[in-house]
Amino acid sequence: MRQSTLTKTEEAVVVQPPGDVVAAFVPELRQTLRDAVARGVREMVLDLANTQMLDSSGIGLLVAAHNSLRKAGGRLSVIHASQEIAELLRTMRIHQHIQVAEA
Repeated sequence: MRQSTLTKTEEAVVVQPPGDVVAAFVPELRQTLRDAVARGVREMVLDLANTQMLDSSGIGLLVAAHNSLRKAGGRLSVIHASQEIAELLRTMRIHQHIQVAEA
C-alpha cells in the first residue's frame, strides 16, 4: 500500500492519502497524523483529492484528529472532498467542527 504524502506549507501541513480512507488504511493514516501532531504540527489540512470513499473508520479518524489538534491548540480542515464525502460530512454535522471544502 502506498503511503500518504505530507507537504509542509507556510500555514500548515497537508496530508494527502493515496486513496480511500477506509478501515484497511486508517491505522497507517492515524499513525501519520499522530506523528505530525507529536512533532508540533498545529494546522493540518487533509487533502482528499485521491479519496472516493470514507467509511465509518475514516470518519472516526477525522473526529479523533480534530480532537487531538484542538486539544493542542490547532485545527484540522479538509480540502478537495468529493461531493459525496462533503455531503456525508454535512449530514453528520462534522462540517460544524472541521472546515470542509469540496473539490
